[in-house]
Amino acid sequence: RLISLLLCSQGLAEENVRQPTEDVMVVEGHPTTLTCLFDTTSQSQYLFWYKQLANGKPIFMLRRDPFSPGESASEFKDRFDAHLNVTAKSVPLTIQRVQLSDSAVYYCALRPTVTAGYTAPLQKHCVQYFVLCAIF
Repeated sequence: RLISLLLCSQGLAEENVRQPTEDVMVVEGHPTTLTCLFDTTSQSQYLFWYKQLANGKPIFMLRRDPFSPGESASEFKDRFDAHLNVTAKSVPLTIQRVQLSDSAVYYCALRPTVTAGYTAPLQKHCVQYFVLCAIF
């Protein structure tokens, strides 16, 4: 079976997050990597990945930063991983053994996203917010 994954980017006006591959088709059981590139003037580069199912709120997957090993939500520790590359300004998300339940919208963000009590993602402390999505 083919599994479709949709990628979205979010960030602040002075910061930029790009996910150049907007949708990905993967054969079930195979691995895939979702690209996330970023630009920021901040020295504190905290990158987050979220998963959002249809009509659901964003679910925190993991956080990576240059100061610690980061953290991963327990449900994503087995098959999901990301490595922050400060030089390349990237934090690709790798999914091992892709399953049908992995079909979702995946967000890469430079800021934590509010995930409780809302069906749409919101940004904390942001003046200008944007979401770039491809709908198929």
